[in-house]
Amino acid sequence: MTGPSNTAPARTPRGRPPRIDQERAVTTALAVLDTEGLDALTMRRLAAALGVQAGTLYGYFADKPAVLTAMAERMLHGCAEPWPTSPGWQAQVTELACRMRLALLRHRDGARVYAGTRTTGSNTLGFADTFVGVLTAAGFTTEDAVRASFTVIRFVIGHTLEEQAGDDRLAADVESLHRALATEDYPRLTAAAHLITSADPESYFEFGVRALVAGFRELPRQP
Repeated sequence: MTGPSNTAPARTPRGRPPRIDQERAVTTALAVLDTEGLDALTMRRLAAALGVQAGTLYGYFADKPAVLTAMAERMLHGCAEPWPTSPGWQAQVTELACRMRLALLRHRDGARVYAGTRTTGSNTLGFADTFVGVLTAAGFTTEDAVRASFTVIRFVIGHTLEEQAGDDRLAADVESLHRALATEDYPRLTAAAHLITSADPESYFEFGVRALVAGFRELPRQP
């Protein structure tokens, strides 16, 4: 009779854990965002997408807000360059505003990700610096240029938040609004119903930027 073997059972070799870095983590986070939305993007979900344990991520990011800040910074890549070539500072301001809106619209919930972040990366600071530069070159004081730039930037974020938030419920909301205006209890709104119920965020965005620029023209400028 053969005795028990002293040979240890063969072990299945364990592969090395996947190598990650911040760049790969941010790319993956944006991919999860685009397919599943911001509410689904957790540290655990991101770790699973990267094939690592959630604890591994904390070696690169302190928490989820830090991930969102890095994602916001990536979103603005290319927005500062090239320097806007449109003739006149008004058109250049409009061009920069449009660049930022399109950058946020490229990603599902992009404006929600960006809102409230305080990134100090080169994409974000470079964009703000270019914006201020356009206005100071047009003769605005540095103080007014900074305030005007951030007013436009906050308008872009707010408008895009509304634009992206309305995508899923737009049809139902428009139908409900049509019914409310049909009562004729709001005659001035009823007269403008074709504008109020129009799903045309582009025209509202352009109007808002034009209105801001028109107000900036009233600010004092250096000769």
